[in-house]
Amino acid sequence: MKIILGSNSPRRKELLKQMDIEFEVRSPNVEEEIDKNLSMFEIPIDIVLQKIRSIEKFPDEIIICADTLVFLNGEPIGKPNTLAEAKAMLRRISGNTHVVITAVAIAYDNEICTFSDQSTVQFKVLEAIDIDYYVDTFKPLDKAGSYGIQEWIGAIGIERIQGSYNNVMGLPTHLLHPYLKDIKNKKGAKPL
Repeated sequence: MKIILGSNSPRRKELLKQMDIEFEVRSPNVEEEIDKNLSMFEIPIDIVLQKIRSIEKFPDEIIICADTLVFLNGEPIGKPNTLAEAKAMLRRISGNTHVVITAVAIAYDNEICTFSDQSTVQFKVLEAIDIDYYVDTFKPLDKAGSYGIQEWIGAIGIERIQGSYNNVMGLPTHLLHPYLKDIKNKKGAKPL
């Protein structure tokens, strides 16, 4: 069986490689619009379903898509459009605790299953000079909440994480593995 990662995220590619999974990449084609009528737990599932439905599927393929969102006081904080917006987002999460939810969708045999994971992240109060340095140097326009936990800002700014680090990075590998193992066992393929 061929595994397809429906994502352009270098972090998700890295995490799948760490799981020792061979895969190909097929990009989803969606706008990732947030439906504000949904709960914070439903929004990432809705977006990941949009992603997986946009990808062409073939027999004997397992397609994996994920979507990560940051929520501050229940309000979704998506990806910034500009560096100024990235700095404003980081000022908002500075000194606060926020929730990171990653939803995953897996398509196989004309079925789609979904699951999600939640982590809580506490940032220390960030100095303006640190926010400016991070945004100007790392340009986090492709990251929910304007930061990558694995980058400089995570090393100097995060005081506490409750939940999975990989979930915050963009893929809850500890939950994905059992799903893939179960699918491969049903198919009689080589175990993961």
